[in-house]
Amino acid sequence: MTYLVGEPLDFAADSLAGFVGAHSDLVQAVHGGVVRADASPQGEVAVVVGGGSGHYPAFAGWVGPGMAHAAVCGNIFSSPSDSQVVSVSRAADNGGGVLLLFGNYAGDCLQFGKGADVLNADGIDTRIETITDDVASRPVEQWQERRGIAGDFIVVKVAGAAAAAGYDLDAVVEATRRANAATKTLGIAFDAPTLPGADAPLFTVPEGHYELGLGVHGEPGLSSHPLNGVDDIAKTLVEGVLAEKPADARRVSVLVNGLGCTKYEEMFVLYGRVARLLEAAGLEIVAPIVDEQVTSLDMAGVSLSVCFLDDELEKLLLAPALTPAFTRGAVEHSGPRREVAAQAGAELTSGSPDSAAQGARLAEVMDLIARTAVADADFLGKLDSIAGDGDHGQGMVLGSRAAAKAAAAAAEAGVGAATVMRQAGLAWAEGAGGTSGALWGRALEAVGAGLSDEAAADAATVLAAVRAGAESVAASGGAVPGDKTMVDATTPFAVALSEAGDDLPGAFAAAAKAATEGAEATKDLVARKGRATTHGDASLGHPDPGAVSFARHMTRIAEYLAEQG
Repeated sequence: MTYLVGEPLDFAADSLAGFVGAHSDLVQAVHGGVVRADASPQGEVAVVVGGGSGHYPAFAGWVGPGMAHAAVCGNIFSSPSDSQVVSVSRAADNGGGVLLLFGNYAGDCLQFGKGADVLNADGIDTRIETITDDVASRPVEQWQERRGIAGDFIVVKVAGAAAAAGYDLDAVVEATRRANAATKTLGIAFDAPTLPGADAPLFTVPEGHYELGLGVHGEPGLSSHPLNGVDDIAKTLVEGVLAEKPADARRVSVLVNGLGCTKYEEMFVLYGRVARLLEAAGLEIVAPIVDEQVTSLDMAGVSLSVCFLDDELEKLLLAPALTPAFTRGAVEHSGPRREVAAQAGAELTSGSPDSAAQGARLAEVMDLIARTAVADADFLGKLDSIAGDGDHGQGMVLGSRAAAKAAAAAAEAGVGAATVMRQAGLAWAEGAGGTSGALWGRALEAVGAGLSDEAAADAATVLAAVRAGAESVAASGGAVPGDKTMVDATTPFAVALSEAGDDLPGAFAAAAKAATEGAEATKDLVARKGRATTHGDASLGHPDPGAVSFARHMTRIAEYLAEQG
């Protein structure tokens, strides 16, 4: 478990602040993450990496000359928000374009994708590449859908070296793609991580066994195996990563990666056996690394990554780098200090008295949602840990608290109902991150778009706005009913609203009932979207956490409206 914790929900922010203080010669803080402390050459491609916290050195520890130019840092095991992506990327941009590089997870794809849209619209040439090295997560014919785990380090090293060598954006992207296609990883876990402030791990490993095919967000492995010693483990890992060895492969880069609680002496024991097996397979090992580079809080376990090298990939991997977590060769580090502009807050304009009064009532509803999220946090976290990463409860608390605070501030400023909801949506996405943060944020913004700052909306208009918010979830996330997601609750909710008439309390009660039934029905589904897809069968018999949380919040709002008459 994590022992050095202040407020658990602030753990990621506290950790990042300490990291920046300890490494101020190499990094500086910006809204949403960190950038290099010194200015990169004008025209150099900016490699921006990122994802959830809890994986140090990934991702902030890789920022520095020869590797990443910046890292976007989300909450624990949760993707950063699109506004964080935009803020960090703008600070890192040198005029040569931006490469957004991250592991292939639904929330990251959603948030970085939206961030890229904003950056491109602003005239910053921005590309996206996802890392897909985890051989356990998908069969070879679906390799582009695999998860990104410890191979992130190898791919980021290649991308950063290519940028430092003066490659243009197209060439950096091409080198990155080749590195990703050549990198294979397989990992095992002996024990699960425990979220900061929690008193139990996210899953349990049977005594005398290990989990094969782990995720780095607290997901259990894909299969359990008897612990028969290090020779057996080395053989399993090497066979797994060599199953897709190119016929002409002769040289490999090797990373034996610790996941947080398995330390160096043990990893060296493993590496010795791995090296002999790779050499017996006719492979020459180039500059091996035995280190912690992609961790999972305090998880006990290791992973093995290999990158099948060609001359260019080898040159880029061996190029100098200087970051807080990794140094190779000698790097000049004497550029001018990077100037980072402070982020300006949004200006709010007052609404009409009637709309402002309605906005104040909506702020009360947002506070109700936040209190419900706190009450449900442990339940939702445990439900999410069955096939996911266990962070849904915390994410709902972070997002709803941020939204409630923003809504209250907007209402206090006298803005109208539309602006209250838009501010709440922006704050939810920013505060929570992750897939659910993005979806809740966009849903609240869609509600705001259906309201007005000039006049109070009648019941029919409010219901239409809420229905638009619910419908935006499917449009934003790409899921359909039956995928075992939040959409299995939002879709019947929206349908019920459209059929329930204009009585606000009655319509909301009927829609909340439909959402609850939809969420309950997900027990009989196998997940087809999100992180739970890797462990889809494990979710059978349990409802989807996102659908359940939506239904519970809508039920509480329906009860509130009934109480208000």
